[in-house]
Amino acid sequence: MILYEYPCNERVRSLLRVEHLFDRLFFFAKGTDPHYHHIAVATLFDLLDICDRTDLRGAVLQDLERQRTALGALRQHPGVDPGMLDTLLAEIQAAAAELSAQGRIGQELRDNEWLASLRGRVSVPGGSSQVDMPSYFSWQIKPPETRSDNLRQWIMPFMPLYKGLALILRLLRDSGDVVDVVARQGAYQEMLGGKMFQLLRVWVDAALNVFPEMSANKYVIWVRFAVQDSELKPQPVTTDVPFKLARCNV
Repeated sequence: MILYEYPCNERVRSLLRVEHLFDRLFFFAKGTDPHYHHIAVATLFDLLDICDRTDLRGAVLQDLERQRTALGALRQHPGVDPGMLDTLLAEIQAAAAELSAQGRIGQELRDNEWLASLRGRVSVPGGSSQVDMPSYFSWQIKPPETRSDNLRQWIMPFMPLYKGLALILRLLRDSGDVVDVVARQGAYQEMLGGKMFQLLRVWVDAALNVFPEMSANKYVIWVRFAVQDSELKPQPVTTDVPFKLARCNV
């Protein structure tokens, strides 16, 4: 099954974008080839750009506090496991405390003159080549262990942010019950009557070779399936498509 996700507000969309960058960063940082490490460095600068443009740290802290308050209110509800609830609350508290104790995210990278110059070069197409920045080429031909150690050091200041963000998205995803539904003639509609969700998750069989296009507001959820033609242009599906759906909200 292939999973597709759709954020129902800009806050969740921003968190998913940052999660995507972290996933890419961790994947390429684990490699040993200089080309992998170049992508890891460029992704690290993308994360730094996002932190410079928005108060991502503050937004994550606010979300953690919102989650803590929502979970704390469940303590008196019947059927709630107190032990599991306490574990979650402690996890949220630890993530918030670690992020709160940190100053400006990525400041160590900004203070590094060599990384600051590299950041400007990477943003220029081809600007990080051997011709323009021989010191970067010199770093790229160092042993993989040396480059990996450097990357771990540069990634470390971002880990409190990642832990907080990952916890928020994990709790949000776990809040949705998965149901089996069918998109008749490729389209599924569900009336909500004013109920808001934060995230939609759709699983579809890979063998069907289709993908969903989703939209949602407080009145209705739309899931329309499409297939790509020979030029990769999306075309609407006109057959019934079975899929799994989770509506997530915390």
